[in-house]
Amino acid sequence: MTISKSSPPRTRTLSLGPVLLRCRRRTLVTGVVLAAAAVVLGLAGMQTGTIALAFGDVLGAVFGQGENRSVKVVQKIRLPRTLTALGVGACLGAAGATFQSISRNALGSPDIIGFTTGAATGAVAQIVLFDAGPGATALAAVAGGLLAAGIVYLLSLNGGITGGYRLVLVGIGVGAMLTAVNTILLAKGDSDLAAQAHLWLSGSLAARTWGHAVPVLAAVVILLPALLALSRNLNQMEMGDDAARSLGIRTERTRILAMAAAVGLTAVATAAAGPIVFVALAAPQLASRLTRSPGVHLGTGALMGAVLVAGSDLLSQRLPIQAAVPIGLMTGLVGGVYLLWLLTRSKQV
Repeated sequence: MTISKSSPPRTRTLSLGPVLLRCRRRTLVTGVVLAAAAVVLGLAGMQTGTIALAFGDVLGAVFGQGENRSVKVVQKIRLPRTLTALGVGACLGAAGATFQSISRNALGSPDIIGFTTGAATGAVAQIVLFDAGPGATALAAVAGGLLAAGIVYLLSLNGGITGGYRLVLVGIGVGAMLTAVNTILLAKGDSDLAAQAHLWLSGSLAARTWGHAVPVLAAVVILLPALLALSRNLNQMEMGDDAARSLGIRTERTRILAMAAAVGLTAVATAAAGPIVFVALAAPQLASRLTRSPGVHLGTGALMGAVLVAGSDLLSQRLPIQAAVPIGLMTGLVGGVYLLWLLTRSKQV
């Protein structure tokens, strides 16, 4: 990776192989700080557990150094959980930034417009109707998220074009219907299986293994660069489709590709940890306020998402109560506080 100066003076160009990214110096600094914060929060989370470990012991165990017991605990239990948390947060943060850009609406996040609910419907149906294991449940969640996204996209088409408020409103309607389906499945299903589904719907990072961490990290490595390659077109499209088309951008093709990548990130994240609410909504907005720059905040949104999930996981483990709080409930609590704060400060509400 190379970094070079460009005009204006406060802009930097990052070369990631064939992809060239331009960002302001404040955005670059914010990204570095967020990445460092995510790493520190992840390491702090790995200190917590039945066996308390010092920060240095955790750091050494990550690289296979130190006591054999510490290495096993970190590499087999805590490291997969932490990497899953960071990957899920990055997936949701980038997906939220993409949908907010496509819809040109701050509420255009996957948990608001029904994609996360679709993934939840697939998983709940698999658990309640077929008593499926973790692997089949994860696949059903991915399939449900993709199917819900396809339905929302087709219903929001207007003259061959989607996006804007229509996408958000259709997504909210589809999400409400799917929520009702979930409720019916839980009410009519076997009580034991319904209890398992309820637990999955809470969102959890407990007992995460490398089988959860690897697919999430693979999605980040494959799909996030694909979105970054589309970021310039997405930035131009925020000025309006007519202006973007005048610059030679194939707007609907760009929109479909970006939605497909973002839906993939959302589905994989939901399959790995269950529904994690508010991260996709809040992360891009927080990144925008920190960077104070226009455009689609894909990179910083992903890093902010990783910080939010890792921080919420750390907080849930260290609460002074004798109970483990699911990560989905913790992010809902943190996100609810943030949303109330945002509404009380907004001059437009």
